[in-house]
Amino acid sequence: MPSNTRTIRAALLAVAVLGALALLAYFLTRPPAPRSSVPAPSPTGSATDSAVATGSPTGSASPTGSAAPEITTEVPKVETSSFASSGDVADDAAIWVDTANPGNSVVIADNKASEDGGVGVFDMDGRLIQFRPDGKIGNVDLREGLRLSGASTVLVGGNNRDDNTLALWTLDPNTRTLTPVSARSIPTFAPNYGFCMYRSSASGKFYAFVTPNEEGPIQQFELVDAGAGRVDGMLVRTLPISSITESCVADDELGHLYVAQEDVGVWKYNAEPGAGEDRVSVDKAGAGRLVADVEGLGISYGGDGAGYLFVSSQGDSTIAIYSRSGDNPFIKKVKVGGNGDIDAVTGTDGLDVTTSNAGPPFEKGLLVVHDEENDGGRTSNLKFIPLDSVLK
Repeated sequence: MPSNTRTIRAALLAVAVLGALALLAYFLTRPPAPRSSVPAPSPTGSATDSAVATGSPTGSASPTGSAAPEITTEVPKVETSSFASSGDVADDAAIWVDTANPGNSVVIADNKASEDGGVGVFDMDGRLIQFRPDGKIGNVDLREGLRLSGASTVLVGGNNRDDNTLALWTLDPNTRTLTPVSARSIPTFAPNYGFCMYRSSASGKFYAFVTPNEEGPIQQFELVDAGAGRVDGMLVRTLPISSITESCVADDELGHLYVAQEDVGVWKYNAEPGAGEDRVSVDKAGAGRLVADVEGLGISYGGDGAGYLFVSSQGDSTIAIYSRSGDNPFIKKVKVGGNGDIDAVTGTDGLDVTTSNAGPPFEKGLLVVHDEENDGGRTSNLKFIPLDSVLK
């Protein structure tokens, strides 16, 4: 082979070797490729399962981590006289409207004092008409239409914390006074804590719900005519709940039962006795709109399923308002301020609401709210607020 050819081949081989070495050096010394910014896919259905498991409210975005809503301030027009006994002994309220003479409407309220407890009737000026020292009554509610001995009655009920029984009365529309009508001592879970009533639009039957002061059952009783103008209660369903629960309210038209679990939030059940234990969360304490304890509940009825669910947010002394329909989307939040000699509401507990004419200045409805610290905290009472100002 000619010498010049051998020289060219040697040069080409040297170039190839040097190129291979350079390529090897590049791969050995280059920085690692960055990790992908696309997250790994989450397990199928995990987001939905989490929302269901934690009871995230449906009907509006979950409030977890959201800013607290704006709070508007409304003023009361009337307050009741201070309740007997010092400290926070007032609690719940039940409004009865006299449709023939709205100015004669009354508010029935419990006194949960250990020594001087009972139930009272107040007129629309906040004056006490009657007080019955019938024990440490926790919550009160009423329904019209239960027939006793053939006559339609206004039935008032409550839970007696002294002896853990149902307490039942009828309200005389003429004298606006209460008469006990329990056929016997009707035992409940011990210790009981709260109470509400339900009249089924499906069956026409009347029911009472009693809530527990610890982990235990919510009890549902059917209320029946026992003869001689008396009422008996028969246990028809229990619903387990894991911690202290006081207020409840039933939507008679839509058949819902709302329950306030104080450190958790508001639950919605089917109110019919054969419906089982299924429930959904309306809203949760600490999620931006309710501040524990979650307390009083009330419903204002509108046409065609419209209306509102009122929830007492005791931790910040406000009332949260939700739609009554669908998945109960949040509407607004209000605080009850002072008005002249009437002080502002603090430590809200029980409440009740009606859209009916309750006489001036409540021709367009009435909201009644408990005030824990009336008169500088020495006593407690109830404030009356025109409903139209709250819902404007």
